[in-house]
Amino acid sequence: MQFHSMSTISLLTAVVFLLLVLLCCTRSLWTAATAMLSLLVKSRKLLLVVAMMVAVLLLNSLELTWEQNYSYSADFTPWVFQLEGHFVSFFQQLFHAPGVTLVVSFFYLVVFQALILASLFIYAGDGRQLFVYATCCTVMLNYLVALPFYALFPVNEVWSYPPSGAAFYMLEAFPEFNTLYRPLSGINNCFPSLHTSVSVSMAMLAIRSGNRKWAIAATASAAIIVFSIFYLGIHWLTDMIGGLLLATLASGLGLKWARRLDRSANPSLPSSDWSKKRA
Repeated sequence: MQFHSMSTISLLTAVVFLLLVLLCCTRSLWTAATAMLSLLVKSRKLLLVVAMMVAVLLLNSLELTWEQNYSYSADFTPWVFQLEGHFVSFFQQLFHAPGVTLVVSFFYLVVFQALILASLFIYAGDGRQLFVYATCCTVMLNYLVALPFYALFPVNEVWSYPPSGAAFYMLEAFPEFNTLYRPLSGINNCFPSLHTSVSVSMAMLAIRSGNRKWAIAATASAAIIVFSIFYLGIHWLTDMIGGLLLATLASGLGLKWARRLDRSANPSLPSSDWSKKRA
């Protein structure tokens, strides 16, 4: 099995999103969907925060366009290679197999984005408005911190740096990756790894939310996504460490930011747990 189009990836993302909400929300899929819609309709503040998150995500594509039109030519890839050597190449040799390639590519391409969407609906369905805000704030912080590094501290993907000896196994699962997916992900936008930081951030929030099923699913998904960045030959160990640090920072600050937003939205509540309001 191979991925052949972005429409296939989008369809699979929708399926995974629905499965995650169905399996991990403490209430029904319908309840989660109607609760999320109700929040967006009733809360202009939340609608604005969601719109801000979408705008920040769009900044990533704008940053890629901007890169192509400015003359900054620094390349920190040799410095990173001197720091960690052939770690990624050695890692790949330990695990390479066709079945593994398909699974990790699926998590890298599909599950990664489904985690963000599922987080919003699961927390809405569980009556956790605070964590709906926290998801949006955390995603925004991840991207806002990473984008300046991508612009000013460019590091190329491991496979594209010949001395690393790493292979690009993504092409085994998605032969058109460089044509169809590459416009969404610059080849020199490696440090920090957003696949690491965002997925680990979603896991950290899931653990703190108190939803055990979602915490297990999000943590397992994040672990596989982190595995995938090395296995596929995309990110350096340095990128992953930067991603973990960013995840810790973004999830912590994102939750604090969310508490302030949620308290102002519900000023009469001493706690920002929306479920208490509904009870």
